[in-house]
Amino acid sequence: MTDGGTAHLRPIRSEDADLLRAFYARLSPESIYYRFFSPRPRLSDREIEHFTNVDHDRRAALIATIGGAMVAVVRYDRLADRPGTAEVAFLVEDAHQGRGLGAVLLEHIAAAARERGVHRFVASVLPDNRRMTRVFREVGYRAEQRFEEGVIELVLDLEPTETSVEVMAAREHRAEARSIQRLLFPRSVAVIGASRAEHSVGQTVLRHLLHGDFSGPVYPVHPTAVAVAGVRAYASVLDIPDDVDLAVVSVRAGAVHEVVEQCAGKGVRGLIVVSSGFGETGAEGRARQEELVRLARAYGMRVVGPNCLGIANTDPDVRLNATLAPTMPGRGPVGFFSQSGALGIAILQRTAERGLGLSTFVSAGNRADVSGNDLMQYWEEDPATKAVLLYLESLGNPRKFARLARRLSRRKPIVAVKSGRSTQGVPIGHAARALSLPDHAVSALFAQAGVIRVEDLSELFDVAQLLAYQPLPSGDRIAIIDNSDSLGLLAQDAAVALGLDVRAPVNLGPRAGAGEYESALAEALADDGVDAVVALFTPPTIGGYDVRVPERIRRLAAGSAKPIVATYLGSEGMPEELRVTGPDGMAAAGSIPSYPAPENAVRALAYVIRYAQWLRRPHGNVPDLDGTDRRRARALVGEWLDSGAPVNATPRQAADLLACYGVTVAGEGGGDEGDEGGGDVGRARGVPARVVTMEDPSFGAVVSFGLADETAALLDDRAYRLAPLTEVEAAELVRAIRTAPLLLGHRGAEPVDVPALEDLLLRVARLADDLPEVARLELDPVVVGTSGVAVRRVRLRLERPLGPRPELGPRRLP
Repeated sequence: MTDGGTAHLRPIRSEDADLLRAFYARLSPESIYYRFFSPRPRLSDREIEHFTNVDHDRRAALIATIGGAMVAVVRYDRLADRPGTAEVAFLVEDAHQGRGLGAVLLEHIAAAARERGVHRFVASVLPDNRRMTRVFREVGYRAEQRFEEGVIELVLDLEPTETSVEVMAAREHRAEARSIQRLLFPRSVAVIGASRAEHSVGQTVLRHLLHGDFSGPVYPVHPTAVAVAGVRAYASVLDIPDDVDLAVVSVRAGAVHEVVEQCAGKGVRGLIVVSSGFGETGAEGRARQEELVRLARAYGMRVVGPNCLGIANTDPDVRLNATLAPTMPGRGPVGFFSQSGALGIAILQRTAERGLGLSTFVSAGNRADVSGNDLMQYWEEDPATKAVLLYLESLGNPRKFARLARRLSRRKPIVAVKSGRSTQGVPIGHAARALSLPDHAVSALFAQAGVIRVEDLSELFDVAQLLAYQPLPSGDRIAIIDNSDSLGLLAQDAAVALGLDVRAPVNLGPRAGAGEYESALAEALADDGVDAVVALFTPPTIGGYDVRVPERIRRLAAGSAKPIVATYLGSEGMPEELRVTGPDGMAAAGSIPSYPAPENAVRALAYVIRYAQWLRRPHGNVPDLDGTDRRRARALVGEWLDSGAPVNATPRQAADLLACYGVTVAGEGGGDEGDEGGGDVGRARGVPARVVTMEDPSFGAVVSFGLADETAALLDDRAYRLAPLTEVEAAELVRAIRTAPLLLGHRGAEPVDVPALEDLLLRVARLADDLPEVARLELDPVVVGTSGVAVRRVRLRLERPLGPRPELGPRRLP
């Protein structure tokens, strides 16, 4: 909901009669009048039966519950005299009005209606019921309004529009961001299971909260102890006299459900479950984990974990360290999400050792509820976070991840480590499926979204310390300044290998001091042909060195819009000599990151340069394509899948579907070998290519492209993008394969018709995005000539998807 709370939405059932009566009894006379246009103190038994017994086709109804109580209901009833049209109405309990429930209910009932062939809603609203009128207008569907006999009738077209999808995404963003904000900014914390044993999990979290100087009260909960760690304890969270916002749960797994119910009775908003014994232990633990989340959701709580390290917020107004980590980094501009609890302690220690400050940290453990997607929603608007770090072991909703990451990356860089490259497997306990795409395809989809995917944790920190404190480079032209030929050549070799435009290193000699470094660095920073500087300084073999060197480098960097990275005395992180110190003693903007080897510095710079290039380039738009008939395409697919069984389409059927998107098949039942649409490719030899779309269970519609020959197949030289494609992405897809020069005029050959190939990719990607029933579509070969393309053979498999794609279906938590 808009305030970050959660509610459980489900179809109404006949046994909900008592819930409906209780709900109705809590409504104000005004709410009842607005819904029924007349006073109605109570519902009759006949009305109760009518409202709770629906067939979920001609009549459907959904209810929202919190803690087992019904708080809202929405329903539609088909109109017999208006085909494809239903009357819709919703009602929200007064205490929960203004929380966004009405809009969410409409979102879900509209999705259910579309699945059942209802294309329009009509709603009758009294003129002075401005709140309900506003909800109907703000959902984003095309609406018509007319006024008859003192009542406003609104007609909503339920076909998703760009506006309705944007409205739904904005509503989702606001709700999920606020739910995380409530977790990270608690006013009070209870530690349930705070044992008196000194090194127990519960007491460890308690001591970290206390030693971190949390700004609010901390309440230990222990069934018998009077005090824990010198703080008064309570036998149950229900015995705490004041409100509790956040509960850290460290009791045995079998007792967690009872604790959740007690927290619900206390009005706790969020849970951090550090206890183990859940999904990571097998089937029984997974069932226990699912029940934990179900209970928490039913009572409006979000859950971090289980089997997690905890969460932290370094904001000076909160100072929250609700983790098991003994070392907590200071305040800084980096948000960190880690799925691994086991690695979390090491991650935080390495962060602190490097002098890298954090804004917030969340370890999700089994990630049963709160995920990296939730944190990205929060960090997008968080002014304290300038860069985002992700350690990922699984992706619960990859297509949503890509959508959110693409939006967030345009404002703040995301650096990610994704483990499991070799297997694409999922750790036991994670509520996610294994990825079916090869790892290099996942990397390509990350890059499409602007995510900086690095190889390991060391590279994660290398890139983070550059992004956190230095400006982005405006190009890839690198200057190297050193006092050692060896270091300079290592840096130059690394830059060339990474495809950077590097100048010959400026070697100042082993005796170079502050003056020489200042002069060379000032010259490089003033040079319009330089976008970034690598400053290398190592002590001479004999004698001392000028200790003023780092101060001069730091002073010049402070006034520069170009990034500087250093290898200073082999230091790693943010050494004090190169640090611009903030009021709290932590590194601030302008601090210069140092790397133990020049290759590390250049590699980090290359990652950031590629991100800056992604940020600057036009992202393009999904174009309107002439000659398309999307309505006929949907009708054909619906006809062929009428029986519900998967279909391997005939060549003629495949050609008919492609024709709906302006693509002509010139062969194998789709047309004549040299007919129109192929240009000169029917008369002259072209380059054979292969275009494939697949409905991936994790990412949705994916397009791949490569050449159709044995060498390309042997090297797995294929590029991948999510559908639909912008015109920029279509151009990138053609050029992303290693064999692209064969299309672009390699060794003096005449280039092929690349614009025609890009147009084909745009059309096929649009088809895949429009029709999730297209499980797999192969165009192989596509002969690309100097004037046009010819699709020679097509294979098409159709299947009914298990459900709507995440961004097109109603919003729901995982």
